[in-house]
Amino acid sequence: MSQWLIWLIFAVVLGVAEVFTLTAALGMLSGAALVTVGFAAIGLPLPVQLLVFAVAATVGILLVRPIALRHMLQPQAQRFGVDALVGTAAYVVSEVSGSDGRVRIGGEEWTARTYDHTLVIPAGATVAVMEINGTTALVYPQE
Repeated sequence: MSQWLIWLIFAVVLGVAEVFTLTAALGMLSGAALVTVGFAAIGLPLPVQLLVFAVAATVGILLVRPIALRHMLQPQAQRFGVDALVGTAAYVVSEVSGSDGRVRIGGEEWTARTYDHTLVIPAGATVAVMEINGTTALVYPQE
């Protein structure tokens, strides 16, 4: 079996292992093995291939991995789905109390309850969406 093919198999195995660990370390080693595939394909001897792998792995782990981890661990910049509705304004369609009611949020009608169970909000009022609990919006009157 050719040396470049062995390096390629090694790179694929490391890449698959990275998918399961998500540490970025195995991904960097997989990248180093892919760099070594090129050098093995042109016929360089095994000691040189090992040196290329060691240098590429060191560069990847010390320089690229911290940058990749920083980007992977960043908080999500934008909220999606029902989380995006929290903090928006809603229009009360039918009176909202601690037990039931209906509001319109962005053109859609939602079941609603007051965030403070002692409040009763009349129809026509504008409220703030404080939380989404399943399919029910918990709302609070806007001042």
